[in-house]
Amino acid sequence: MIYILTGPIHSGKTSALRNWCQGRNDVDGLLSPDDDSGTRYFYEIAKGNSFAFEATASDAEPTITVGPFRFLTAAFERANRYLTEAAKGAHSTYLVLDELGKLELKDKGLHEGARLLIPQFQESTTRHLVLVIRDTLVEAAIAHYKIGHHRLLRKEELLRTLD
Repeated sequence: MIYILTGPIHSGKTSALRNWCQGRNDVDGLLSPDDDSGTRYFYEIAKGNSFAFEATASDAEPTITVGPFRFLTAAFERANRYLTEAAKGAHSTYLVLDELGKLELKDKGLHEGARLLIPQFQESTTRHLVLVIRDTLVEAAIAHYKIGHHRLLRKEELLRTLD
């Protein structure tokens, strides 16, 4: 089953997922919260590791640019590998992909992970994919990834729906 957690930008979707994940051993995948200075990073849920994906002015590594933002190409490569490996493991009932956005709709960012995972979870009754998609991009993402059966969720519905 595919669940789509949706809502406006900066409405607390990632924070709600982080709270929902705490203390659970049946969830894996990636969260993309902001740190105290507003810089985004990836958090590997099951491993507890984090790594930056937003480039700083001093970063000389290859980047992807979207509007005023620069993202580290290597961070997305690592994130896509992590998602692919996490999907192979049978230890998690839920796999989180935070988030599908403008980059992914241009076949960049977490696109490779999404492209591989969505068909795997489309008809599953035992494992679930939780996609985070801002409300203004939901229809475009559903069409882009040909997502069939799914359920839309708001952050307030997480606890009573995904348990």
